[in-house]
Amino acid sequence: MEQKIFHDFDFSDFWDDTAYSLKEYVEDSPSNELIISIEKELGFKLPASYIELMKLHNGGTPKNCCFPTSERTSWAEDHCAITGIMGIGRTKTYSLCGSLGSQFMIDEWGYPNTGVFICTCPSAGHDMIMLDYSKSGNDGEPEVVHVDQEWDYKKTFLAKDFETFIRGLVNSEVYDTSEQDLIDTLETFKSGQFSDILQEYFKKDTSINFDKVLRNLLTELTKEKGYFGLHGDELSYLAYDIQFYLLSINKSIKSRDHFEKEYPPMIAMGNNEITTGGYATFFLDWFDDKIASKQISKKLFGGLTFTDSYKRQLIDKIKKYE
Repeated sequence: MEQKIFHDFDFSDFWDDTAYSLKEYVEDSPSNELIISIEKELGFKLPASYIELMKLHNGGTPKNCCFPTSERTSWAEDHCAITGIMGIGRTKTYSLCGSLGSQFMIDEWGYPNTGVFICTCPSAGHDMIMLDYSKSGNDGEPEVVHVDQEWDYKKTFLAKDFETFIRGLVNSEVYDTSEQDLIDTLETFKSGQFSDILQEYFKKDTSINFDKVLRNLLTELTKEKGYFGLHGDELSYLAYDIQFYLLSINKSIKSRDHFEKEYPPMIAMGNNEITTGGYATFFLDWFDDKIASKQISKKLFGGLTFTDSYKRQLIDKIKKYE
């Protein structure tokens, strides 16, 4: 059965409805006729997830306005920021077909005509967030990219689709982590406890000290980023590797949906505890990548596991963290 759009996502505290946002961004809920008209004018079929969100709240400013990146953008070393999401309409300044909307940025600012610009950024036009149809075609599912006008319209990949982008937005406070916060986080990796379930999973394969491996890996990852968070980067993917390996040798994982259900209970939350959970849906992106690359396969008697060849690669990778 197909997964419902924004399944289990809570939008009750998502929007920051300031007077400015209501005046410049927020349109009335779009009718089906308006959606078709906007799509025809722009020349692109809008994603179902974007339409779904706009029917709930048509444009505006989210409270979480930053998105992590694995490379530098014009805004920061490790993320980009947005000031608002354009709604479906023509009446507001920052609607898709408003006076400063998507087509204006293409016509007047020279942005590439390969998609729909959906988010404004703090630079007042010098960078934008776009639904990029370069790979999918005008009627396909577009990726979400950051486009930098000052850097010769350089594209930085953000998310495989709009829903993943929305789920991946984080509060700007994430990037205001003080030096003391970083010290406290690193101290937690020394003395904190993993979840009871994860500690139990460690016992299944004692040939490797997985407790020590994960502590050292997460310490390196946090020092590298300046804060702790599992995203789509190499070290995060290694953390997902380790957790899936432990899960797969303790339980029979039958499908992607089953993995999505079994993964979260490994997370620990609370004082002096370590959370190693997926950031937004990045852990599912990791799973899809492993399936596509055939590094995960079915066991002889059912259940998903790493292939023998990838398992050997993984063991070699994690030895450095023991």
